[in-house]
Amino acid sequence: MEPIVVVGGGLAAARATETLRSQGYDGDLVVVTGEPETPYERPPLSKDYLRGQADRGDLRTLDPQWYVDHAVDLRTSTTATGLDVAGHSLTTAPGGSLQYSRLLLATGSRVRRLDVPGGGLEGVHSLRSVADADRLADALASDGPVVVVGDGWIGMEVAASARQLGRDVTLVGRGARPLGALGDEVAAIFAAEHEAHGVRLLAGRTVTAFEGTDRVTGVTLDDGVTLEASTVVVGIGVTPEVGLAQAAGIDLRGADDGGGIVVDGTLRTSAPDVWAAGDIAAVPSPRYGRPLRIEHWAVADETGKHAALSMLGSGAEYDVLPYFFSDQLELGMEAKGLTEGEVVLSGAAADRECVAFWVDGGRVQGAMGINVWDRMDDAEELIRREGPVSRDELAGFVG
Repeated sequence: MEPIVVVGGGLAAARATETLRSQGYDGDLVVVTGEPETPYERPPLSKDYLRGQADRGDLRTLDPQWYVDHAVDLRTSTTATGLDVAGHSLTTAPGGSLQYSRLLLATGSRVRRLDVPGGGLEGVHSLRSVADADRLADALASDGPVVVVGDGWIGMEVAASARQLGRDVTLVGRGARPLGALGDEVAAIFAAEHEAHGVRLLAGRTVTAFEGTDRVTGVTLDDGVTLEASTVVVGIGVTPEVGLAQAAGIDLRGADDGGGIVVDGTLRTSAPDVWAAGDIAAVPSPRYGRPLRIEHWAVADETGKHAALSMLGSGAEYDVLPYFFSDQLELGMEAKGLTEGEVVLSGAAADRECVAFWVDGGRVQGAMGINVWDRMDDAEELIRREGPVSRDELAGFVG
């Protein structure tokens, strides 16, 4: 029988590989990743790894020896270049053609580029891979002002880390305030934390050019102001890496619907014997009644396991609520569900210790604990409850 092949070098790929072996699959198993690294986890890249508080080994989901001990053919620095779903064949470089019995696509995402003059100057960074993090860490070890472009989670985490490293930091965002999609009340908590630690926040601005000859020296904004910068980090989001699937004719969602690969509840794609997990999978959600494509660690963790079980014959439908977390300066948060709807706060928002709920039509859509821990299981019960939850119950959630 031909091997099971996993394409990807992140958490979803590693978790699927681990689950296949732990659940008794003892056939041939191949993992293909374009990076030279053993599959690893990305959240530390903007936080403790970037600050030098974690080493390379801490990033790995599984130790390199695990792949040897479990007879996994791990092919690093190997790029999947073509997929023939009818012929059950994957083309790789190097390596040529690789037959498979079942295939998991866990190809993750690629960073969005800012198409303005000067984008190729030395000192302009993006952050997706461990190699990116190494280059950025070296840059942050030097003196000089840092400009972070992008006011989402990655931009905010990088700004926090750069400030903790003692750098002068300006964060430029297009919205009225950073993390504006959370709503004004919740976004204000994160903004206040950054400002209290000396991060300069510039809202409602776009970048028109990066200045410099060989190396970046400044960032010019749409109002004509040029910010001095020796290091620039562009964190304006990611795009699901679906080129392999698209070329193979696998069904995709439109960009207006969030993009990604269409899967059923078992994470099976439209192609025979092909599954998808992690950032690229648009997974039907029983709770929300629509497919969700979520770019967070926990989703990669859970969908990697679920896809592996499905490949081994499980017919179970995926029904795990989205979960994510972030650490910024002296503020930490964890969240479940979706941050959509009207915000109801419980606890002391002024002290940055509260739980925020997002409510639509009386139903709780999601919850976020800000410096309040171990309450997300309780919050999940409210999110899954049929029908409305009273405001009094939500307001009293943090006693």
